[in-house]
Amino acid sequence: MTEEVGDAAELDLTRYIRPGALVAWGQGCAEPLTLTEALAGQRQRLGGIRCFSGISTTAAVRPECCDYLSFSSYTAAGANRALSEAGLLDIVPCHYSQLPDILGAGPLRADVLFLSLPPAGPDGTFGLGLAADYLAPLIGRAGTLIAEVNDQVPDTGSDRRLGCGEIDVLVHTSRPPAEYPPKPASDVDKAIAEHVAGLVPDGATIQVGIGGLPAVVLRHLRGHRDLGVHSGMITDEIAELIEVGVITGTRKSTDRGLTVTGLLLGTSTLVKKAGVDKSIRLRDTRYTHDQAVLAAQHALVAINSAIEVDLTGQANIEMARGRYVGGIGGAADFLRGAARSAGGIPVLALPSTAGTASRIVARLNGPAGLARADAGVIVTEYGVADLRGLSLARRRERMIAIAHPDHRAALDRTEDET
Repeated sequence: MTEEVGDAAELDLTRYIRPGALVAWGQGCAEPLTLTEALAGQRQRLGGIRCFSGISTTAAVRPECCDYLSFSSYTAAGANRALSEAGLLDIVPCHYSQLPDILGAGPLRADVLFLSLPPAGPDGTFGLGLAADYLAPLIGRAGTLIAEVNDQVPDTGSDRRLGCGEIDVLVHTSRPPAEYPPKPASDVDKAIAEHVAGLVPDGATIQVGIGGLPAVVLRHLRGHRDLGVHSGMITDEIAELIEVGVITGTRKSTDRGLTVTGLLLGTSTLVKKAGVDKSIRLRDTRYTHDQAVLAAQHALVAINSAIEVDLTGQANIEMARGRYVGGIGGAADFLRGAARSAGGIPVLALPSTAGTASRIVARLNGPAGLARADAGVIVTEYGVADLRGLSLARRRERMIAIAHPDHRAALDRTEDET
């Protein structure tokens, strides 16, 4: 039977969470802020608790909370960055498509799942709110499910709904969902975005990765027609393109007319749009990142970013200056899916430099999160390098051509490492 807590201040997590348990929760706009704040506030009484945190803003994900909380994640994005810089984040190097199984069984099995849900519908069931991604597969697999029902969370369209009997503890709250405002674009970002936008044909299905650069690309697609979306996450820019009629999904080969996503990662602009536009549909990771589903998309253009790319096309998407700043995430899943899609284009976009250092390099300064066998189209502000089907020697030529002019001679002098 579901236990209801009318006032969040009365929630005593020690009744439901044992020392040593692993607690996982929703990320992005779906972060259950009341529950994670309660976890941080009660951490001393709870004892040692393990946490799996995705992209987060919560006060719980802070170095000062690591006296009684320990954190693991697939990414160092969001509030996880401070943990990573303090050496307090344990990274799980995995493809995003693997997360449901990793959190559903084995050493990182979630003992407790925190969810942020909208109020129940007329039939008494609850929608998933603002994310399905790796959360939906954990319902019924995690030992205890604690949900905050927030009357400011919309009931976004999803295939999965929860009955009251699936929730162990239900807490009523009323507060704005977590927000992730877009970052201002630099002139370099805009130049890169223009190149990428030129690769996207009308009617294509697009996916965008995490980061400021993919968001800038979306702002340069306003002149396109009948785009579709199949993505692990969507941002404010997606909502705006739906609003102006650029994204219609009418040419999609699957889920025609629907904007399919795993989670929302934006501001109230996106949240409000998801609450009224039923073309936005939440699907879990087992669907959004499935290779057969991606291959079936019409002209899937996967737009992701990288920290650095070497002359053979392999990319570091995890570490910069010896610190973990990114994550493998869904980049490989989507780049491979786009490569298999009819008319698809796997795109990696990045500025040519970071300060005075080149981001087109002879040798990677971090792990190769993306193999050169998966290299597709690399874009910087200096142009487009289509590496598909090319030999290593030809790849070198094209990669040097899109490096910053100040670094091309030095790159050309480096030995060809095969």
